[in-house]
Amino acid sequence: MTPTVTFAELGLSAPILEALTEMGYVSPSAIQAQAIPTLLEGQDLLGQSQTGTGKTAAFGLPLLERLDLSKMHVQGLIMCPTRELAVQVAGELEKMGKFLRGLRVAAVYGGDSIERQIKFLQRGAHIVVGTPGRLIDHIERHTLHLEEIHTLILDEADEMLDMGFREDIELIMHKTPEYRQTVLFSATMSPEILAMTKQYQRNPVQVKIARSELTTPNIKQLYVQVKGRYKHESLMRLVSFYNLKRLLVFCNTKRGVDELVEQVIVAGGTAEGLHGDMRQNARNTVMTRFRNGQLQMLVATDVAARGIDVDSVDGVINFDVPMDEEYYVHRIGRTGRAGKSGISITFVSGRDWGRLKDIMRYTKTQMEAVTVPSLAELWVQKQDSTIQEISSLGLNDFITQHYDMAERLIAENPDVTHLVATLLQTYIGNPPNLDQDRDLNETDKGGRDDRASGGGSFRDRDSGGSYGNKRGKFDRGGDRGGRSFGNDRGGDRGYGGPGRNFDNPGGRSFTDRGPRPSPSGPRADSEPMSRLMLSIGHEDRVRPGDIVGAIAGEARLPGNRIGHIAIHDEHSFVDVPQALADKVISAMNNNQIKGKRVKVSVAS
Repeated sequence: MTPTVTFAELGLSAPILEALTEMGYVSPSAIQAQAIPTLLEGQDLLGQSQTGTGKTAAFGLPLLERLDLSKMHVQGLIMCPTRELAVQVAGELEKMGKFLRGLRVAAVYGGDSIERQIKFLQRGAHIVVGTPGRLIDHIERHTLHLEEIHTLILDEADEMLDMGFREDIELIMHKTPEYRQTVLFSATMSPEILAMTKQYQRNPVQVKIARSELTTPNIKQLYVQVKGRYKHESLMRLVSFYNLKRLLVFCNTKRGVDELVEQVIVAGGTAEGLHGDMRQNARNTVMTRFRNGQLQMLVATDVAARGIDVDSVDGVINFDVPMDEEYYVHRIGRTGRAGKSGISITFVSGRDWGRLKDIMRYTKTQMEAVTVPSLAELWVQKQDSTIQEISSLGLNDFITQHYDMAERLIAENPDVTHLVATLLQTYIGNPPNLDQDRDLNETDKGGRDDRASGGGSFRDRDSGGSYGNKRGKFDRGGDRGGRSFGNDRGGDRGYGGPGRNFDNPGGRSFTDRGPRPSPSGPRADSEPMSRLMLSIGHEDRVRPGDIVGAIAGEARLPGNRIGHIAIHDEHSFVDVPQALADKVISAMNNNQIKGKRVKVSVAS
């Protein structure tokens, strides 16, 4: 793509171009310039692109162009992994189609009133954006008809597969016309993605954004080695030192989010958390406060933060090093947007050093090392910024109205230096007690800090809290529509009995599952396995994806190492590596799946 390429040259119509101009779009991004002409021609496409590269417009603009607005039926279907992303994509489509008269876009996802969604769909929609579970809810209720769609889009397909949505995705695909345009966007090209492409796409054009383009030069990327027990205090110092007014802070676990929010509030900051245990209305309230500038910090897990799109975020702080390199790109991409500068700071403690080096290799970026400022450095910085702030005020009519008062003060306090110092004391307070300062920095790279806690410590991850696997996919709770694990159906749909196949043309049952093929790494059936029994079954409406999500999230066991799953009426069996059986039992016993406390034991 050359700098001279414009949206008009890509073949977009006048109403679309008018909307893009109003939205502030100037020229296409790399993924947009490559994808839009291909999709306008009706070809299938496989796109590899990260968050922040403009992929929503890349697939959304051609879809809008190909709609027949005179026909009130669903013509385009977009599947997203989380409700936040579904809401964001639907909102962007409405903005880009602002001048398309009669356009109707519906967002359907768990955690929201299904009755309200049904009423909207009954009035007609041209595009439906939804999460897999809720889409199936509407299909089974016959409130969503896919017989006439011409475009099917999977956004962040790798995320949906990692969340255990493959069976749901396949079910939905079988409900769509065979001769449709199929568009698949993914951050990675795993064997599972490539297999899906081979099965469901016809000669797709592949477009890819090079890894060198994953991070923007507008973001200053820093890292700081801190002692784990001082991470909360280090956060407050760095926020003050870099004068961050609105920032996103990422933790790997929900418990880490809650702990950090509490610590920030105790320290006098304003913060709220965003994670999977929150209902949708609570999430909306938090996001509204953050967008309106009522919150300084929004603390979130990776899954819960999907779909967050807030302008003017000063910085991103990785309170926990992300468990996956791609998540680092997703996180920091939320600052430094629209040509503005941003900053990202990653906390490194104990054994995090190896993961940080992996991230730098992946992004081809050398982060700059900084230290946690001392109290003396903070005070100097505060003095400098105060002087700069006051000096930049300049003269205006309102200031001159106070000249009389100023002259009276000087007359009564001839020592002007003492007078100004008194006013400054009122303005910024007293200097800190330097005798109480302590060094919060850690100097031993890759060393172990046994007391490292603060939001997802290594010590905590097997203790029955809510933790993700290596890729951080399973943020337990309602990120998928209020379910404890698995998809986002949110309890709005019922399930048939054992062996129900949902009218799948292949006749395959989606209820029970045999051995799982592994997309990468060791196969589950290549190592000695132990069979565990769980006190939950068909009567509790549990599905294989729920069990996989629970074990992967709580025991940090990659899904490709979980073997055969058999679900019966009142209990279920699952095969796990023999060497890890005790760990799985410890992590899962008395935990919850689908809102029910589960007992786990070795099957007799």
